[in-house]
Amino acid sequence: MAETSSYTLVHESWSADQPTLQDLRFQLEKGNDPIKIEAMKRILVIMLNGDPMPQLLMHVIRFVMPSKSKGLKKLLQFYWEICPKLNSDGKLKNEMILVCNAIRNDLQHPNEYIRGATLRFLGKLKEPELLEPLIPSVRACLEHRHAYVRKNAVFAVYSIYTISEALFPDAADLVIGFLENESDTTCKRNAFVVLSNIFPEGAIQYVQKNVGAISGMDELLQLAFIEFIRKDALTNSANKGRYLRIVFDLLEAPSNTVVYEAATALTALTSNPVAIKAAAGKFIELSVKESDNNVKLIVLDRVDQLRKRNEGVLNDLTMEILLVLSSPDIDVRHRALDIALEMITSKNVQEVVLLLKKELTKTVDQDYEKNNEYRQLLIHSIHSCAIKFGEVASSVVEMLMDFIPNFNNTSAVDVILFVKEVLERFPELRESIVSRLIAILGDIRSGKVYRSALWVLGEYCVSEADIRESWKTIRSSIGEIPILASEQRLLDVAQEETGEDISAESKVNGSKTSGPKPSRKVLPDGTYATESALTSESTVNAKLEAVKAASKPPLRQLILDGDYYLSATLASTLTKLVLRYSQISSDEKQKNLLRAEAMLIMISILRVGESQFVKQPIDEDSIDRIMSCIKSLSEIKKPELIEDVFLEDTHAAFHSMVIAEESKRADKDRLEKEKNAIQVDDSLGIRQLAAKSASETQDEFEVDLSKATGAENVTDDTSSKLSKIVQLTGFSDTVYAEAYVKVHQFDIVLDVLLVNQTTDTLQNLSVEFATLGDLKVVEKPTTQNLGPHAFHSVQATIKVSSTDTGVIFGNIVYDGTSSTDTNIVILNDVHVDIMDYIQPGFISETDFRSMWTEFEWENKVNIHSNGTTNGKDVSLKEYLDGLVTYTNMTVLTPENSLKGDCQFLSANLYAKSVFGEDALANLSIEKEVSGNIVGHIRIRSKGQGLALSLGDRIALSQRSAKST
Repeated sequence: MAETSSYTLVHESWSADQPTLQDLRFQLEKGNDPIKIEAMKRILVIMLNGDPMPQLLMHVIRFVMPSKSKGLKKLLQFYWEICPKLNSDGKLKNEMILVCNAIRNDLQHPNEYIRGATLRFLGKLKEPELLEPLIPSVRACLEHRHAYVRKNAVFAVYSIYTISEALFPDAADLVIGFLENESDTTCKRNAFVVLSNIFPEGAIQYVQKNVGAISGMDELLQLAFIEFIRKDALTNSANKGRYLRIVFDLLEAPSNTVVYEAATALTALTSNPVAIKAAAGKFIELSVKESDNNVKLIVLDRVDQLRKRNEGVLNDLTMEILLVLSSPDIDVRHRALDIALEMITSKNVQEVVLLLKKELTKTVDQDYEKNNEYRQLLIHSIHSCAIKFGEVASSVVEMLMDFIPNFNNTSAVDVILFVKEVLERFPELRESIVSRLIAILGDIRSGKVYRSALWVLGEYCVSEADIRESWKTIRSSIGEIPILASEQRLLDVAQEETGEDISAESKVNGSKTSGPKPSRKVLPDGTYATESALTSESTVNAKLEAVKAASKPPLRQLILDGDYYLSATLASTLTKLVLRYSQISSDEKQKNLLRAEAMLIMISILRVGESQFVKQPIDEDSIDRIMSCIKSLSEIKKPELIEDVFLEDTHAAFHSMVIAEESKRADKDRLEKEKNAIQVDDSLGIRQLAAKSASETQDEFEVDLSKATGAENVTDDTSSKLSKIVQLTGFSDTVYAEAYVKVHQFDIVLDVLLVNQTTDTLQNLSVEFATLGDLKVVEKPTTQNLGPHAFHSVQATIKVSSTDTGVIFGNIVYDGTSSTDTNIVILNDVHVDIMDYIQPGFISETDFRSMWTEFEWENKVNIHSNGTTNGKDVSLKEYLDGLVTYTNMTVLTPENSLKGDCQFLSANLYAKSVFGEDALANLSIEKEVSGNIVGHIRIRSKGQGLALSLGDRIALSQRSAKST
């Protein structure tokens, strides 16, 4: 790393009203302390922005340095830190003698806090000539009565020693003596840190001398010991055994911070399974005890890293990990479940499932925060256990099925989907699961769950007993048939009770009469009156609503509520049951009875779907589906073909889906293992026999820090840089400008090159940027003077807060020949590429459907392509692959569904931005006879910006393809 100082950049808010040098001198000379403070702030900002202002040095010494104001003294220290202290020949300025004398006076000040602040300030000075006269005062501060002075004096010794060892030749002995005699824990901690950096051997001796007392020392000193042990063990492996005993003792420290650092150091010192388990156990204990959710997540990440590096070692701690589920935070629970699922083995799966069952029961009996989301997590976890370990599948499925009536819609759907997969994967469990499902069918109230349950009965009821039992349950859930006639009868009864007269036509067709006959009523005075048609009609409507609201069997209620997708599924299930019963039974009478009853139910649904008793009329697609089932049962000319379609093809399709999901899981596990895999021809590394290299002695914490700051990913790829250069002005402009656009996490850095193409010096030249969208300029380029044909580079930093389409625009401003003239060069716009912030992701089909329903912003982009690339025909699958590459999205649709030569393609896509935004897309395209690819893509997101930005990206790709 560079040794140069780095300073905080301060925005110059008064740049339009910048004071002159004479104004600042006057304020320093004649002003009171508040005016001087304001003047010093302006001076510091101007100096930080590039102007050293050496003319003010004596004025600061004469008029600011004698002040007793604490605020002014602090600003003065900032000034001494950044002001030029050397002449052009590299020697210390004569004025610095006065400065040195003032600093020495502050080091001898009776106020201990001024002494301590001045000692801290010494760490900012880098000139040995300036520090040398201050050495005696610093030594004296080591013996000051106040601990605040002593702890800062120790660090001042260290900073001076690092600048020039000659200034403090006895620094090691001085610090050792200080450490032996000091009683304050903070001072001892600072002294040990200094000793470990300037004289590691002395630090080792001190550790060995105090081995027995370390466990009873202060928390700060224990942390300093751990830090030293972790670093020293990289270079002195001979001391590892002694260090391990110390770290093991510190695992039992009362401070959670010390325990965490000790456990981390232990994993860095050794890979012994006993030590790894001890460290992981402490991490888990911290995640249970600590109240801060962020700390819990950090500690759980550490456990996960240990699990990945030491496969199989931590499996005995699976149940301890699940204790973290007591945390109320859903993210912590999610992380704990993810880790535990990777550690499950056949030995502990029974215990894990039992605990998950108890947690699932709590979600029904108790009210948690985000209860539904937690329940879904548990269901998915139990699902994974059952699929991975078949021996627990039977008990798990029966338990989950018992909860279906109590679960909300989403959780019940997850359970029934899990049941479907278990039925396909474990044939030996089919009979018991089907029987259980038939038993609870009458308690299901959700249309989605009912659909899946009916599908299961249609596919897996293979015996006569099961078919009869399921038929009986379905019939009881439908109620009296025909549905329309029974509902009309209820309405007639209700109207007859109030004396209403219903026409014969209304009774047959279920429709209102065109004109109800007025009824005669006897008034209180004995006269007759005719009831109006309006009153009669309102009474009929009230009775109709009462009939609709009456209690009905669950399946009948769902049909009358307008769930015609369920009605179509019911028709398909009845057809499957009839066809399968025809295959296995020889009872012709019963066959015909079932066929007739199934057709009656289907026709009843069609008729009631067009009546007044449903909330909405039946749709054409459902009519077509139900009619196809009726025809299949009534006109069976080729029974083998019908049976293949209903009984074989649908099951084969579901089987392929299960196989595809299983292959996905296998691929994911394989990729995870490949990350840590070692090739058979790799060399074996034996630490005792290998020569030490820089990489082997590199501190793990330093590696983590370089990863966090992005230093590890820095590459100097010239071609990639050239592709990101944007021309901002024309070649004929007075100032030529181009920018290299660099994206770093949430920031955009514009490295702008300015070229003066004139023979004149351009005064006060500045580059001004502004933005559109969720962009903010946080660092503005400074004002410069640009000589004839000179080059200059400036940087501007822009903060990005979302994936909305952003535009950066601006201009170059410089002074003209007259003081009142200003020349402006307009810059070309720079468009932010949202692909730098969008990453591929994966979610389940259930989550995709849930988000698709929830997200309200949709952007529909029409697609029209000539179907060729470089003169070569492009298939629909190739077009999809190109779109995925161009938008950084992931295809969620299974690969098997996209195979084959078809003229139509539909696929779901997903991506996630670095800001946590989800982007969903549904692509529907077809290939015309002419070869053109047409269709549309619908993009949905929670916010408007991401949907519009992705749509613009896709539209731009189409325009680019047409132009080429």
